[in-house]
Formats: sequence, C-alpha cells, structure tokens
Amino acid sequence: MPENLGEGEVQRITTDLIGALKTVYDPEIPVDIYELGLIYKVDLDDDRNLTIDMTLTAPGCPVAGEMPAWVENAARGVEGIQDVTVNMVFDPPWDASRMSEEAQVALNWW
Repeated sequence: MPENLGEGEVQRITTDLIGALKTVYDPEIPVDIYELGLIYKVDLDDDRNLTIDMTLTAPGCPVAGEMPAWVENAARGVEGIQDVTVNMVFDPPWDASRMSEEAQVALNWW
C-alpha cells in the first residue's frame, strides 16, 4: 500500500478502478476485461501513479493496438489517479481459467 495514502483512500481508488475497468470490453467477447482476467497486475505508487499490466485473449487480437489506450482512458477517469501506464504482457499467456465465475456464466462456459 502506498505510504502517503490511507487505507480508505486506497480502497476507494481500488473500487473505482475496478468499476472503470469493467467498462472496457473485448470486442470479440461480450464480457468486460476485468471479468475476463485480462488485468494481470495493478500498482499504485506513493505519487498516485498507476501501472497496469494486462494481456489479450490472443496475441493477434485485432484491437491489440487500441485496447491499452481504452484501459488507460478508463483508469484516468478515477479520482485521485495522477498518471497511468499500461503495459501489454503475454507471459503467462491468457487462458479461460483466468475468467471469473461471472464471465464463465455469461459465456455459458459452465
């Protein structure tokens, strides 16, 4: 937890960030990127700079060049965030086991 932020502020930012990330959808799958498990890591530093490591369902995804900007724009809308960096990572590769139960139900993968 960042030293200069109280636990309540970190919790609020976390909740708001999850809400913001849930507004970004993979255009090929009707489930948001958070529930799909495409967000691998989120780090908030003492200066309120956010770093997000994310992946795609497939490296050849047609929106590979656009989706990081969508995630960055969503995260920038969270009150208290100063700057956002989104890193695209492919290790470990994404697979369906990373999806939440909610996403699996939405896609009838149960």
